[in-house]
Amino acid sequence: MTSIPEPVARHQSVAHHAGFDYTAGSPHLRHRGLHGRVVEACRDVVREVLARWGHCRVLEVGAGHGTFTDHIAALGAEVWVTELSQDSATRLADRFRYNANVHVRPDPDGTAAAALGTFDVVLCLSVLHHIPDYLAAVGQYTAQLAPGGAFVSYQDPLWYPRRSRVSRLVDRGAYLTWRLGRPDRARGLASLSRRLRGAYDDSFPGDSVEYHVVRLGVDEDALEKLLRERFSAVRVDRYWSTQAGPLQWLGERFGPPTTFGLVATGARPQPRTGSVPSNRIGSE
Repeated sequence: MTSIPEPVARHQSVAHHAGFDYTAGSPHLRHRGLHGRVVEACRDVVREVLARWGHCRVLEVGAGHGTFTDHIAALGAEVWVTELSQDSATRLADRFRYNANVHVRPDPDGTAAAALGTFDVVLCLSVLHHIPDYLAAVGQYTAQLAPGGAFVSYQDPLWYPRRSRVSRLVDRGAYLTWRLGRPDRARGLASLSRRLRGAYDDSFPGDSVEYHVVRLGVDEDALEKLLRERFSAVRVDRYWSTQAGPLQWLGERFGPPTTFGLVATGARPQPRTGSVPSNRIGSE
């Protein structure tokens, strides 16, 4: 399994410490509409597998504090969750300690999933943009799917070079408006300044945690191409997403898409070994 570079893995754990609030900066957790969109996409594929086979083994990569795990486990699926942050893994283990269908695996370098065997569904929710070589990671996750299985990813930023200048400016303006209202605005502005100058520093967690700013977003077309080679059906869901509530409401009605999800169903049999594709930009 392709591992996550040490500075990125370390800063993920540092940033997502015991007192970290995932909801504050996560539109798909903050906003009911976005949250429901992701929940229904996950539920749909799990329900379909349960109806077809009577059981469903799910891998949820980077489960955070288990917001979506709750919904999937409630359907009767057996869920294996991995988490890079040790503090988050500890919280997950405590949250689900009485649920025999939820299994928590700390994942300090991004390789834990490879040892967990075959799954019917793989979920990557607000995960891929944290992984430098996300194409290789998706290739390996999908190789662990049973024939007929499904892959779902959501809440990743669209590939910057294909977006219009207006789209980028509106998106950045919405983010900055929200960021200035945060209590740690000085650190945020310093991070924004480095991003605008392209001066990334491995000593700052913010420059590694949101890895997509180093690599210009996530290439949804490359992911779709990879998935179409491995699944009978692939759907790309492009939508507006930002942290601030009023700007989310406006953006859903008038704003350009900034974020995307992927739903791939009908997994074809894949070899468990061999080469996997790498990102065209930012592969490590």
